[in-house]
Amino acid sequence: MSKRIDLVDLDIFYGDFLAVEQVTLTVNPRSVTAFIGPSGCGKSSVLRSINRMHELVPGAYVTGEVLLDNEDVYGVDVDPVLVRRTIGMVFQRPNPFPTMSIYDNVVAGLRLSKRRRRSKDLDDVVERSLRSANLWAEVKDRVDRPGAGLSGGQQQRLCIARAIAIEPEVLLMDEPCSALDPISTLAIEDLIHELKDTYTIVIVTHNMQQAARVSSTTAFFNVNAVGEPGRLIEIGETSQIFSNPRVKQTEDYVSGRFG
Repeated sequence: MSKRIDLVDLDIFYGDFLAVEQVTLTVNPRSVTAFIGPSGCGKSSVLRSINRMHELVPGAYVTGEVLLDNEDVYGVDVDPVLVRRTIGMVFQRPNPFPTMSIYDNVVAGLRLSKRRRRSKDLDDVVERSLRSANLWAEVKDRVDRPGAGLSGGQQQRLCIARAIAIEPEVLLMDEPCSALDPISTLAIEDLIHELKDTYTIVIVTHNMQQAARVSSTTAFFNVNAVGEPGRLIEIGETSQIFSNPRVKQTEDYVSGRFG
């Protein structure tokens, strides 16, 4: 079952630097929420804070709350590895493990867990995950070949298959199409439409047309000046954000006046 995400008064720090300030928003289950805004406004930091990936940067921490169905993912007894298993992530550039086959890429996360699985079970996971990523028909006869041998768009769909193989409930996508050609981009967008029936999805994108195509909710972030913290300026239904924003900063950004 996909989960609801609530950010409450979230501040994100990198050492002494306050990167993002006072973000409060809700992401509903089985929906796509897009984060848009100019470079340096903190949207990727907010995305990574949801599954604690930003903690991989030395000195990074947050204050406020990140709630997954009302449970704080930063709770004292919460294991960040388990958080990242529940909240999967797809990165900006396709990053299949270069020495692994397509098959081994898909099951890499499962093999890191302590639970033993039969080969037949892994075979089922590989087929199901590749089908879910709309990749099975293209690779079913060569799953033993290197994942790095696929095209860029296929590699990104392989990374999505790898992310969903561990059965997360949330998928975070950090500009998943920025390194892809238009045809591959459309394939990923079509896939996002299909996956939203199963997962809660949050996508960071610089492509406003993409945000309009794939999301039901859009959050606009901005920063007043270099060195100041990013802030959430406005969040609402995507159609409203792009056609009738309530805040002038949002209107200026979506109309192309800056950014």
